[in-house]
Amino acid sequence: MPNLTKRFVESIIPDPEKLSQHWDSSLKGFGVIVLPSGRRTYCIQYRNQNRVLKRLKIGVHGQLTTEEARALARKHLASTAHGEDPSQDKKEIQALFGMQDLAKDYIERHGQKKREKSLKEDQKLLKNIIMPSLGSVKVANVSRRDVEGLHLRLKDTPYQANRAVSLLSKMFTLAISWGWRLDNPAQGIEKYQEEKRDRWLNDEELQRLWSVLDKYPENLTGYVFKFLLLTGARKSEALKATWDQFDFEKGIWVKPSHLTKQKKKEYLPLSDRALSLLESLKKLTSESIYLFPGRKAGEPLKEIKKFWATVLKEAKLEDVRVHDLRHTHASHLVSSGLSLTIVGKLLGHTQASTTQRYAHLADDSLRKATEVFGNKVDQLMG
Repeated sequence: MPNLTKRFVESIIPDPEKLSQHWDSSLKGFGVIVLPSGRRTYCIQYRNQNRVLKRLKIGVHGQLTTEEARALARKHLASTAHGEDPSQDKKEIQALFGMQDLAKDYIERHGQKKREKSLKEDQKLLKNIIMPSLGSVKVANVSRRDVEGLHLRLKDTPYQANRAVSLLSKMFTLAISWGWRLDNPAQGIEKYQEEKRDRWLNDEELQRLWSVLDKYPENLTGYVFKFLLLTGARKSEALKATWDQFDFEKGIWVKPSHLTKQKKKEYLPLSDRALSLLESLKKLTSESIYLFPGRKAGEPLKEIKKFWATVLKEAKLEDVRVHDLRHTHASHLVSSGLSLTIVGKLLGHTQASTTQRYAHLADDSLRKATEVFGNKVDQLMG
């Protein structure tokens, strides 16, 4: 058991999986709790008159010096010897941490595992929705009613309401594993029905869009939109793609795991039209490692919204997002007769339910398939 000093406290290496506790060798009951994020909180541990083991937060290292914390600890521990309870009936370790602490540790620890876009969405939800409502509450004191109330207040924006509850549920799951509370108040809350966007370009709209893009043969952003249409790739995958990921002899795009949503390496066969597009693109960007280099050397293209708005206006298209180019790619594949399984693999879906949104487009192909056996019977029976 060490003697808690400034040097020792600052030398503690945080456990990435759980909080760790370190007790002072000279002052019994004085210790420091170190979170996975590296936050160090001084506390005391003692038994009250009912022999219940309790803990009391003294302060955070950096706001208090080790010696200041020791002095406070000595004072509080002395009061317990006279039958007093310095915690004033506070709960045990769960009561040490507030929702602000949980949000901070969630971002610092769990955020590393998420895609950049998802992490930004979480940070936005925390800042604008969750923290204004729950930021002053202790993690252990958040009730199911609190979470249901937040969900209800967001009912007019069901997608946002559901994402907030999902985020809270994940945070409380982590809080349980860290010993901050015993249950998950966000678990099992019924989600609102969300209307799925079902926008994709039909043949005539696709022709108009492509014709407009052809008017800008040297516009790099125009190549982005064509590439998305021909490959069904996600925007983030395309903008961060580098030339060394493409095997022109085999006609394959090898997407590295850090680029894909599922964090797994993917192999996407490329059509002749896509390969031809890349050959033309290479003449414009061969000096960069990126297919679509940005204005700053060594960085990928980032701004594409302005030109997208120009293209939509010229093509007389409304309510079309860049992501709908991916839907367009998938929808035309399914309506052309390809199975949902094959389309799902091309899109990098790991769950069949994700591709199921395109199932209704396969009706014509399925109807033709059912006619095959019907025609066979007609032939046999004359």
